[in-house]
Order: sequence, then structure tokens, then C-alpha cells
Amino acid sequence: MLPNGNFCELDNATYLVLHTPWRSRRDDLGAASRRSDQVQRSGVGAVRILGIVAKTHDSGLALLKDGVPEFVLEEERYNRIKKTNKFPKHSVRAAFSELAIGIDDVDAITTPWDIRQLRRTFLSIVGGRLPLSLTFLLPRSHVSQQNQIVLLNQYLQRGLREHLGARALPPIVNVGHHNSHAAMFFASPFDEALVLVMDGYGDDSSSSAYFGRSNRLERHWSTGVMNSAGLVYTFVTQHLGFAGFGDEGKVMALAAFGENTYVNRFRDVIKPTPDGGYAVNMDYFSYTAFGELRPFKRKFLDTFGPARLPDEPINDRHRDVAFALQAVTEEIVLGVVRSLLKKSPARDMCMVGGVALNCVANAKILEHTDVRRIWVPPCASDTGAPLGSALWHYHQTLGHARGFELTHPFYGQAFSDDSIRQALDQAGLNYRRIPEAQMLRRAAQDLADGKIVGWFQGRFEMGPRALGNRSILADPRRAEMRDHLNARVKQREAFRPFAPAVLVERANEFFEIDQPDPFMTLAPRVRHDKQNVIAAAVHVDGTGRIQTVERSANPRYYGLIEEFGRITGVPVLLNTSFNRKEPIVASPEDAIACYLASGMDVLVLGDFYTTDRGPNGVAHETEHIRAAPARASASEAALTARATVRP
Repeated sequence: MLPNGNFCELDNATYLVLHTPWRSRRDDLGAASRRSDQVQRSGVGAVRILGIVAKTHDSGLALLKDGVPEFVLEEERYNRIKKTNKFPKHSVRAAFSELAIGIDDVDAITTPWDIRQLRRTFLSIVGGRLPLSLTFLLPRSHVSQQNQIVLLNQYLQRGLREHLGARALPPIVNVGHHNSHAAMFFASPFDEALVLVMDGYGDDSSSSAYFGRSNRLERHWSTGVMNSAGLVYTFVTQHLGFAGFGDEGKVMALAAFGENTYVNRFRDVIKPTPDGGYAVNMDYFSYTAFGELRPFKRKFLDTFGPARLPDEPINDRHRDVAFALQAVTEEIVLGVVRSLLKKSPARDMCMVGGVALNCVANAKILEHTDVRRIWVPPCASDTGAPLGSALWHYHQTLGHARGFELTHPFYGQAFSDDSIRQALDQAGLNYRRIPEAQMLRRAAQDLADGKIVGWFQGRFEMGPRALGNRSILADPRRAEMRDHLNARVKQREAFRPFAPAVLVERANEFFEIDQPDPFMTLAPRVRHDKQNVIAAAVHVDGTGRIQTVERSANPRYYGLIEEFGRITGVPVLLNTSFNRKEPIVASPEDAIACYLASGMDVLVLGDFYTTDRGPNGVAHETEHIRAAPARASASEAALTARATVRP
């Protein structure tokens, strides 16, 4: 009997993991090893690997051919369910159809979870605090990952057979979760680097450190699955009234409005350890027994106050708790990095895992440690785990040399002109097709005039951030543009900032940064003399989550920013994801629906341009937004009453 007396929530996957010998996976692993050896020895033809995952948040796939990505797809872009854990059937169909291949063209299938190790970990957690820890058998105790993950291989085999119409499948190779994250090093610009993986949890750890050189990675340090800085951040995010897995970025933004009221008390929640790691103080937490159902003990509630309801107004206490969480997380990350630097001569670093999406902490690494350069992939979260598992197998297991560097994130699906035209016609919109040079001038002038532009181009991005092909763009010079975007288009919290996209050669002119950041993973300070120039792009703490744009990586996006710079003298655009409380748009139909439901003024789909709202669009009058030097607007006065731009 479960702790609540309920039998029915114990599902088949949980039963099977308790009764399936770990030995049963050895045959599959052995077959995978034998086939991989044959591929390596033969030296004939291409090596294609399918990385794939489901039954956990961010389901999706990657296809890797001779070490180079062909597709990296997240299922949420197709089924329109954020953080979906469904089998990625739409992604499978899209990738295999676009490449005109079948499963026979794939040499190996990889997953970013070591299922045998995950079963051991799951059983140790379930038995860790008996009888209370039996709560982990309830699916509601770990909503972001279903119990069926322990039977991932069988589930994937069934799904691939169903959706590809195949009986025989390549062998499945299970790659450790943190190994999969760390393998993004193989696509980095560094031949040698420290690699730090920090996330909520993996199959055997929550934080790991590797040393990478050439085509080899070696793990040197890790901490336990439940001793997790990432889980602490997620659960406090939940405590502050936001969605647990997925809304951590909101708390990172909110933290800038807080004060240090709770920082000293939060230093007792998670502490550095003498070995250079950290330890979560479990006097505050009960997630080791109850998971997501009851993550906090009374001591946490007594110290930091009751949980905020999702619709409850944000007050000073909420802002100050967010400030403490962010500040102490930064201290922990910096402590781990400094410890690693003492043990290695490497001064370049790759940051991977969900915590690596904390762009404020990443910038602090550059500012406050001896790290020379930091690289964070656009898919640092589990969105990149299938790709990482394929890279690990190709380089670490098969021993292939490196020859690919990830310089852009555009490995999603593209749509033809005919598809775009058909979608526009079906929506009943009037439109024009405009040559590229004219289009760039037209869109840049619209932006300079204060209009909001939906920008849809080419293949969509991998990872959780829009980086120039599925973006909503606006003029950063107008201080009130941020409130305008939040209220009229995005309909989201007023405290959330927007990202400045800047031509790479002009980045240092506007931001205190000496390296490129093409994937929006750093939040450096905006130079003091530029804060009024790009007022809408400056967060309340004086930082901006930048994206540097190179012509070679995205010529059309670069050209648009360049043209805007010619018109205004400011080679910076405000960039936010093309969505509205939904996954980022994938198809022309998605983009048109979002445009019509929002307050965007202009929609650009490839070479097609429209300002028409159609018969079903949300009518609005274009507002002419005047430039203003003020940082905070009246609509945000209550929120920012205590906040100032910090020099």
C-alpha cells in the first residue's frame, strides 16, 4: 500500500522496473557495441545516429550524420504542448520525410539516459526514506518525468516501429544523462576545456565536471542526484507561484527587483563544501520523500514565508526570496568553477544542463573567475540531450575525430514558399512578395517607426530561445516598448525583460563583454553611456541578455539589424520568441495564428510581407510610440518602486 492508501496510481512501468532484472538490457547493449564496432571498422559509407527521448520533459530527436547534425527537433513545436513528454512522432515524421530516409539508413539509436543506472537510482530513492519515499511511485510526485522512463528502450522501439512502419531497428545505446549534456563539448569551439554540467537531476548525479580534450571527455567530479542546486531553484520557483520546470527564467528576471533581505538565511539552505562542491541542507526540504508533492519542510516555510498563489500579486517578500535564490545560486556556481580551475590548466569552459540557461550566473563566471571564454550551446537544457547522446556515441564510443563546430542553432524544419503562400491564402490575408534587399529596408523602417514585426525565416531554432528565425522584433530605443510588447503582444509579466540582438562587431560598444554570444546565454552589463540609447533592452539591474549576430551564421537576420543600424545609428534590435503563452511557432500556420491573435503590426514570412489582419484577426490601431529616456513606465511603477538601474 502507498503512503496515502492508494493502490491504483502504481502503473505498469513501476511494477516492471521492480521485477525486471537489470541484466536484461545487456543483450541490447552488446548488440549496439558489436554493430558500432562493425561500422567503425568498415570505414564504408556515412555513420548516421538517431538520438531520441520521450517520457520526460522536452521530448525530441536529433539526427547526426558523420558527426554533423541534420535535424534537431523538439516535439513541443509540433504538438504545441510546452515541455511535452509524448513520443516525438511528429518530429520523427518531419525529419525522416525531409531527408527521404528510413530507419534502415540509421546505424544506431541513442538515448540520453542510462536506463540501468536510472533504475538503480529510482529504486534507491523509492527505498531511501521508507515508508514515506514510496510516494515516488505516484506519477504526481515527479510530473516532469513519467515512470515509463525506466522502460524507455521498449517504448521507443514500439513508437519507432509504429510511426516508421519498420520491424527491424538499429540497436539502442543508452548514454548517461550528464555524459549526453557534456558531449556538447564536441560541438564547441574549444579543443580543450572544462565542462560543467548542472541540472535538476540525471541518472546518477545532479552536477558533474568533465575535462574535454579533442574527442575525449573524462568526468572528474559529481554530486548526488538529490543534492541538486537545480532542484532547489525549480522548487523555489514553484514556491513563488510559477510553474516549476520551465519558469526558472522568470525568477531569474524577478530577482533583479529584490533586495538582500533573505540572502544570509538562504546561505544556510545550500552551502559550499570543502571539496569545492556544495551541499543542500535537507533540514529545509522533504523532496527526497515526497518529490513535487511536498518539497518543503516547515523550516523553509517559517524562514521564507508561505507559497505564493499563481494569481496572487507579487510583493516585496517574493522579490527578495527570488533575489536570495539567484544570489546564492551564483555563489555556488562560482565556487564550483573556482575549485575546478585550481585543478586544471584549462581556462575555457563549456556550461551545459538546465542551470546553464541562467545567463546572469554565466556572465558572473566571466566577470569574477579566471575563465577566459565560456560557451553555452543553444540547447543547454534537455532540449539538447538527444543531440548530445548522439555526439557522445560518435566521438567517445566510436572514436571519430571532431570536425564540426556549432555556430548557429538552425537545425529545425524549414517551409517552402508554396507552403507559406498557401497558409496566407487560407487565412484570407493580403500580402506581397518582396525581394530580399527591399524586404530588409521595409522591415527595418517599420521597426524604426515603432512597429512590432513578426519575423519567420528558414529553419527554426533548436533550444528554448528564439534566435532570429522565429522572433518578434521591436525598436530597443523606445523605453516603453518593453511594456508595450509585454501587454499587447506577449501578455506576460511586466517584470520580464527582452533580449537585445546586436551585430557581433559592435557588441563591445554597447555591452561589457569581450566574446561573442550567439545563443543568448550571457547577461553582461550594458555600458552606462548606452543604457538610454537602448533603454527597452536594459533590465532593472543594468544587464541585457544579449545575442551577438554574425553575418555568416544568419545573413538575413544580420542584414535586417544592419539596415536598422543604418537608419537609426543603433545596430541593435529587441528580440523575443515568436509565441504567446505557447511553444515557439514552427510552421507558417502557427505564425499566422499568433500574429492574428496578438498586437503585432507586421508579419514577414520568408519573402512574404503583410500588415493585413484578415477577417478573423484581432483589430488594433497602430500606436506611435515616442522615444523616452525614462527606464520605468507608469504601468510598472508599483513593481519597480525600489529598483533603479545599477551602474
